[in-house]
Amino acid sequence: MNTEAGCDEAGRGCLAGPVVAAAVILPVGYKNKHIDDSKKIPEKLRYELAQQIKQDALAYAVAVVDHKKIDSINILNASILAMHHAVDKLALRPDFLLIDGNRFKPYPNIKHLCVIKGDATYMSIAAASLLAKTYRDDLMQEMHKEFPYYGWDKNKGYPTMLHRDGIRKHGACKYHRKSFTLLPPQLSLF
Repeated sequence: MNTEAGCDEAGRGCLAGPVVAAAVILPVGYKNKHIDDSKKIPEKLRYELAQQIKQDALAYAVAVVDHKKIDSINILNASILAMHHAVDKLALRPDFLLIDGNRFKPYPNIKHLCVIKGDATYMSIAAASLLAKTYRDDLMQEMHKEFPYYGWDKNKGYPTMLHRDGIRKHGACKYHRKSFTLLPPQLSLF
């Protein structure tokens, strides 16, 4: 029996915190009408589905690449590295990888397919999306306790007005990605 693992990441477009990836192997023919792209699912249901996925999956793993590594190798490479680490941690070795998006570096001895909007197409990618998102959201909740003025409990590190106002008033903190444009450039009036 061939096994395929769906892989996705969360936090790529954030100004702060890590990028988190998950890899999920679901039973063949697995169905759950609620599992979809994590961005389309309300927060409470995301957490319920994440628990269901953990119970039902043949194997799953989550991996984190921190903001320092993102700054040193760039966000695309950090996202791919996080996916590789998630695959490394799987209890079962998959025969094939389904990757959300259009860029990936081959994983040793496992073929892969990149699928744009894969989390809306493949159940295993959508499941990985949910695990990565909920795991990362929990990390950002913890970081929010340390740095509450950025609003990470609500924006999870994405570049919202509240987050950028916090950067303007308090500067960047140790979790910010220094390689990202934290504040838009000030336009000159002259």
